[in-house]
Amino acid sequence: MCDYILSCCSTADLTEGMLKAIDVECVYFNYEIDGIACKDDFGRTHTSSDLFSRMLAGSDVKTSQVSMGDYIEFWRPFLEQGKSVLHVTLSSGISGTYQSACMAAERCMKDYPGLKVVVVDSLAASSGYGLLVDKMAELRNGGMGIDELAVWAEEHRLEVQHWFFSTDLTFFIRGGRISKTAGFFGNMLKICPLMSVEADGSLAVKEKIRTKKKAAARVVELMEQLADGRLDYDKKVFISNSACLSDAEVVSELLEKKFAKIDGSVQHFDIGATIGCHTGPGTVAVFFWGDRRTA
Repeated sequence: MCDYILSCCSTADLTEGMLKAIDVECVYFNYEIDGIACKDDFGRTHTSSDLFSRMLAGSDVKTSQVSMGDYIEFWRPFLEQGKSVLHVTLSSGISGTYQSACMAAERCMKDYPGLKVVVVDSLAASSGYGLLVDKMAELRNGGMGIDELAVWAEEHRLEVQHWFFSTDLTFFIRGGRISKTAGFFGNMLKICPLMSVEADGSLAVKEKIRTKKKAAARVVELMEQLADGRLDYDKKVFISNSACLSDAEVVSELLEKKFAKIDGSVQHFDIGATIGCHTGPGTVAVFFWGDRRTA
């Protein structure tokens, strides 16, 4: 029996059922709709369609990270059982939750001497963060100890490639990631910005592509160039989407035709409430193992 717990945040954008199946514990991020506090709880409070409908209707949405106190309360039951904890956070380039987790870990180890609380910054987001956690669960199940697994994660986390595009720039504009002028012309000309997560865990627009069909094709092309093993890629591929499953399915069909050795079929997930509050509807994100991110 493993002597430690592996945990993550709900922003890993996997399903609750999958996290249970791979034996990973999860703490919820927080968000607000029109001033009402909610938990990013796999759509139980608000389904994706409900959330995005409200956003499009003009509801005010805000997100907040997991606090130091939230982490302590989340980990305490495991520590009471004599279990150490290895927790993987959403990228520090996107959220301050990594710092909160580190402070909580320091407090917990004072309260529970002899046990460890190890925190790893995923430098990843959405189901790319989930792809890292999924692999870590596999390695833990194979007998890797808490310290060795933490080192492995820090050595390999930048090998998770993130590529995503959006057909609706409304909420990228509201969030300040795209200027109002660029967003106006982008929407008018059907520009789909192609974005990635950088080596420091932050988001960046890499290319501006006209039409989602061309954006989907470009993602496939980038995977050809960057995937581990290139066309012989034989690991998992995760795709997350925000209320645009049909667009995501177009991408997965292209990938499965091009990469015949993918481990199983491409796995689809919904972009959760926390990430979705920033992307809005219309975003497709593809995640795979490949070359280390360097910029």
